[in-house]
Amino acid sequence: MTTSQEELLPGTRRALLHRLAVAQSEGRAPSMVAAVVRDGRAVWHGARTSVDGQMPDENVQYRIGSITKTFTAVLVLRLRDEGVLDLGDRLEKHLPGTRAGEATIAELLAHTSGLAAESPAPWWERSPGSLRPELADVLGDHPFLHPAGRRFHYSNPGYTLLGALVERLRAAPWEEVLRREVLEPIGLDRTRVRPSSPRAGGWAVHPWADVLLPEPAEDLGRMAPAGQLWSTTGDLARFAVFLAQGDERVLSEETVREMRAPAAPAEAADVAQGVTYGLGLQIQHCDGRLLVGHSGSLPGFLANLTLSVADDVGAVVLANCTSGPLLSTVGADLVRIVAEAEPRIPEPWRPLPEVDPVVLELAGQWYWGTYAFGLRLTGGGGVTLEPLSGKGRGARFRANGDGTWTGLEGYYAGELLRPVRRADGSVSHLDLGSFVFTRQPYDETAEVPGGVDPEGWRGIG
Repeated sequence: MTTSQEELLPGTRRALLHRLAVAQSEGRAPSMVAAVVRDGRAVWHGARTSVDGQMPDENVQYRIGSITKTFTAVLVLRLRDEGVLDLGDRLEKHLPGTRAGEATIAELLAHTSGLAAESPAPWWERSPGSLRPELADVLGDHPFLHPAGRRFHYSNPGYTLLGALVERLRAAPWEEVLRREVLEPIGLDRTRVRPSSPRAGGWAVHPWADVLLPEPAEDLGRMAPAGQLWSTTGDLARFAVFLAQGDERVLSEETVREMRAPAAPAEAADVAQGVTYGLGLQIQHCDGRLLVGHSGSLPGFLANLTLSVADDVGAVVLANCTSGPLLSTVGADLVRIVAEAEPRIPEPWRPLPEVDPVVLELAGQWYWGTYAFGLRLTGGGGVTLEPLSGKGRGARFRANGDGTWTGLEGYYAGELLRPVRRADGSVSHLDLGSFVFTRQPYDETAEVPGGVDPEGWRGIG
């Protein structure tokens, strides 16, 4: 008897349920729901509740707080991909008169604009959005606390500005643009600005007694792009798949990969903890695994979406309490359980459908000075250049269609790799951003910068 690779093994399912049950019990959450994604779909749903006979399922709405920011970032990147704006543009170019116009769109996305973390009092999460009808009410008299671009400083007003930017450039409310351009194409039918039944009620749990207090569910008004949305584990599981694979109806795979790349300078404590921020996504290096996603909280609710692209596993966890369980840890644990118990099965090796003999000639060993590298052909006409020792600078390169390649990552990102040929057409060396790679260490027949000693290699007696 065989088990489908799309199904989780019974032992894995039990381990997931056990982790969720421990989190709900020890975190004292009125209810907690979770989902795990693998192979592009949800493969497990779990729930725990304090109310007998009312077990929430994948269709029950919870408030997801700042996971809303990731949705807003998707809208902004759609505008960039359409050529409507550039991430280096200052906000003033597209949304004048905000008193925060010197910040760039990239800085707002990555929380490096220097804006304050919160809007002026009263606390915006627990007061009506009608108290802040204009952007000036959200920003206050002194919106900047830090020099732009110098440090990561999480800013809810920053994402309010991005929502207003979307409204200005689309000439429609943020809510309407989100529904039309993201929610409907991906099929997130239960993700909405305002809740609809079935939905969980938000609760505060007394820190020193097992009693509850209902939390208000305020409409955030102008602050909605920073934290307004309600969603379900079913919808967020589909959103996790989108963040891993992209969807040409919304954003390409290349653009969601850009969202997942670090975009904010890390402080010393962040380096030690292995955390940083991309474009609308939190990034963490945890137990040897790179995790991306976002957490969220509003009075009465906690939320987390965690994704390991390398393992092809994602997790969503939602709870209806103001504090208690640390859902980012729960999400990371759910990903780890599946990734370790059922490692990703690689696709079968297949030969390339075709190969250009001119490119094939370049495959093999090359030397940068005395450092040995191997150049290997990949799909789509690309190549990789990797240090043979396993240590050093390596990268993937994208074919440009003219016999050159552009680096995609690391030190060589954006750098041009090109073969340099002699008059007879033979390859002299590879030029990579002025670095010369030769077939032999310091090859005297190639154009090695500084030349090669005419006496050649020698020993010392």
